[in-house]
Amino acid sequence: MTENDLLYTLTLQHVPNIGDITAKRLITNCGSAEAVLKEKKQNLLKIDGIGSVTVSDLFKTHHLKEAEKEIEFIKNNDIKVSYFKDNDYPEKLKHCIDGPILLFQTGQIDLDKQHIISIVGARKITTSGIAFCEDLVEQLAPYNPIIVSGFAYGTDITAHKAAMKHNLQTIGCLAHGLDQIYPKVHKKYMVDIEKNGGFLSDFWSTDKFDKQNFLKRNRIIAGLSEATIVIESAEKGGSLVTADIAGSYNRDVFAVPGRTTDGQSVGCNNLIKHQRAYMLTTPLDVPYILNWELESNKKPAIQKQLFVELDATEKVIYNYLKDNEKQQLDMIALNCEMPIFKVSGTLLNMELKGVIRPLPGKLFEII
Repeated sequence: MTENDLLYTLTLQHVPNIGDITAKRLITNCGSAEAVLKEKKQNLLKIDGIGSVTVSDLFKTHHLKEAEKEIEFIKNNDIKVSYFKDNDYPEKLKHCIDGPILLFQTGQIDLDKQHIISIVGARKITTSGIAFCEDLVEQLAPYNPIIVSGFAYGTDITAHKAAMKHNLQTIGCLAHGLDQIYPKVHKKYMVDIEKNGGFLSDFWSTDKFDKQNFLKRNRIIAGLSEATIVIESAEKGGSLVTADIAGSYNRDVFAVPGRTTDGQSVGCNNLIKHQRAYMLTTPLDVPYILNWELESNKKPAIQKQLFVELDATEKVIYNYLKDNEKQQLDMIALNCEMPIFKVSGTLLNMELKGVIRPLPGKLFEII
């Protein structure tokens, strides 16, 4: 994007009561952030979902002045900026309704045609949690995934360090602007991470550090990745929020089970119990469920002769899932015009034939 586009997008971003969802709605209707800021107030109020509170502070001049200051910070610190409509914006984040309109980046991040997973968990990670995380990254290394986490204590930094040990790209998603680092003790890892990966944030350099920022940051961790893995978690915690967000984006979630008496396993056990995550007992469950293939093992695709093995009802369901990917039981029944009990029994038969597989949340997909 041009500097002029960046200026007006930053200006729009600075306005109170305008978050990413509202900003995208305004930009989509007007064509650009500059057009939004130059549009008449009465015309903006005609846009669905835009009220007087939203635009009440829109035209104050200090927003533009603050945006000019932020551009100077961006220039002076060699920060890359990705706009949500640009080609270099992370593809998976484009599909998240609340993905940031601007993403600030340092380092050497390359997301092109890469497997991307997020690893999150307790800040007070146990010795066994550390061992599992390190083993997980080691066994996934041949698939060359990018490891995303939040650069915090415990699980986050364990995942980042394990990725660097195996020469994998790793991305730290920060809950503050790129003018600072938290926790400060992790500053010693920054140079190594930026050599093969980097840092992402949607916060300005002027944003004050606040614990509430972690919740906003978590949507980027979940949105960047095709799957989120929870190593350990108490009954409540930020990693469970990240897992919930990933689920809302229709991304896969994995959780490592633990003993019922372990406080740091309660959150993971609950995710599994309520079918909101796959149970992760061995690292190789991840590439199996995500259908990853080693580059050296890739073979030409062979068209399966599935219809020879399927009856008429199974064909209808198979074709529906083929066209619509992951779908819930209720939606399959509704769109295939079948009673739920019949669909449920048919899905079981198809699972036994190796045609489909069940997913958390009563979802099904073809294999």
